[in-house]
Amino acid sequence: MSAYKNEIDAIATVRAAAGNTWEAINPEYAARMRIQNRFKTGLDIARYTAKIMRQDMAEYDADSSQYTQSLGCWHGFIGQQKLIAIKKHFGNTNKRYLYLSGWMIAALRSEFGPLPDQSMHEKTSVPALIEELYTFLRQADAREMGGLFRQLDDAREAGDAAKEADIQAQIDNFQTHVVPIIADIDAGFGNEEATYLLAKKMIEAGACAIQIENQVSDEKQCGHQDGKVTVPHADFLAKIRAVRYAFLELGVEDGVIVARTDSLGAGLTKQIAVTNEPGDLGDKYNSFLDGDYIDSAADIDNGDVVVKANGKLLKPKRLASGLFQFKKGSGEDRVVLDCITSLQNGADLLWIETEKPHVGQIAAMVNRIREEVPNAKLVYNNSPSFNWTLNFRQQVFDAMAEAGQDVSLYDRANLMSVEYDETELAAVADEKIRTFQADAAREAGIFHHLITLPTYHTAALSTDNLAKEYFGDAGMLGYVAGVQRKEIRQGIACVKHQNMAGSDMGDDHKEYFSGDAALKASGKDNTMNQF
Repeated sequence: MSAYKNEIDAIATVRAAAGNTWEAINPEYAARMRIQNRFKTGLDIARYTAKIMRQDMAEYDADSSQYTQSLGCWHGFIGQQKLIAIKKHFGNTNKRYLYLSGWMIAALRSEFGPLPDQSMHEKTSVPALIEELYTFLRQADAREMGGLFRQLDDAREAGDAAKEADIQAQIDNFQTHVVPIIADIDAGFGNEEATYLLAKKMIEAGACAIQIENQVSDEKQCGHQDGKVTVPHADFLAKIRAVRYAFLELGVEDGVIVARTDSLGAGLTKQIAVTNEPGDLGDKYNSFLDGDYIDSAADIDNGDVVVKANGKLLKPKRLASGLFQFKKGSGEDRVVLDCITSLQNGADLLWIETEKPHVGQIAAMVNRIREEVPNAKLVYNNSPSFNWTLNFRQQVFDAMAEAGQDVSLYDRANLMSVEYDETELAAVADEKIRTFQADAAREAGIFHHLITLPTYHTAALSTDNLAKEYFGDAGMLGYVAGVQRKEIRQGIACVKHQNMAGSDMGDDHKEYFSGDAALKASGKDNTMNQF
């Protein structure tokens, strides 16, 4: 017997036990409502998606072509439409996640209005967006299921047993729109207790994976801006443990922690690490400090700080801000130590924030990490902060020059120019961009590729195009030709916006509750019938 019919029978048994007072309850209608709402709580979602993510990680370890992807979404509707599109185009949601970007929350979801990515937004907005995303994904399930139930009723009414069996199979084998979310907790929004409390709220909202970075919480900067300040390893590890405790307390044993290091672009630290003996973790962190070795107290000025490092007295360089400076060129070494330390202390995945998308650069660091932790793997930010066209054209230019090819036709600094779009160099660069994710998954240990802010940019681009046309000479044709006609011809579900907003589901419920007396919205005068 199918799962659908089992659910109907189970509710029929409950109804019978309740006696005559439940006589008007239709077990099949109740079963439909239950099936349309598979996940009752955010914790149900977190446990379900954590298992998916763990399985995907194991499959990637066995075959690096099995990498995963996501796009950052700043609103539940955007996330919903992304998953609807994925199911439409690919038939399933396998290895496709959602990413929740702290940058986009700051820029788009704060009650203060648009803010820079500096952890100034309300931290409660992070779990609120997770909950919102999953509310919209669950509604996508209910909407699609509702359509299947109506098709099932139509097949029954027509006496088409084969069609009925086919729809029944689709119901029983339905794949949910609910997928893992990798959620950005920034630098933890305070001390380790604050990190723990926020992590709990995020997990309760449905997050199975939390990404945390090693910047100072109250000095946090966007990963692609200057002025980043890191914390000693002990401080960061305390926050990793805080997140793990939150997962364990809530019964999400498979919860995933993504440890992000900003050390490649961070040249500053707020504090000198505590060290108890030469070679310990604090001593290693301090060994990267820039400064001068001194011989005696006579070399110490008022207010100077002196540490013992490498058996000698080091006077670290301290800026007017009170921050200490790292040695130039030490970034990659600090990244490698950060990553090894995080994995050895409870993190599951790494995130290395880089200044450019370069497979060789990433692979060089990952290979060093894998000498200590062989199954180390990354979440990587395919960032819109990179000029992808210029970066890859310059990479191709440099490879051509190194190979002795003639590059005299190209101005390396001006390769973004449209005049190069039809050149062989541009074609090679575009192919490298196309295969970047597969190449980096194979060669640089990247398990998950994400774009942090893509829907921020697509919203701006599409709105710009519509505004240009609609408020210009095209008038209403700007909308019809540029939006609605494309929606109809591409099968975009939102062209029936009343249906997307839940009108048909509301009609179903009215019929369940009121029977023939139900006042429905989907009658002959509903203009949505034009589509």
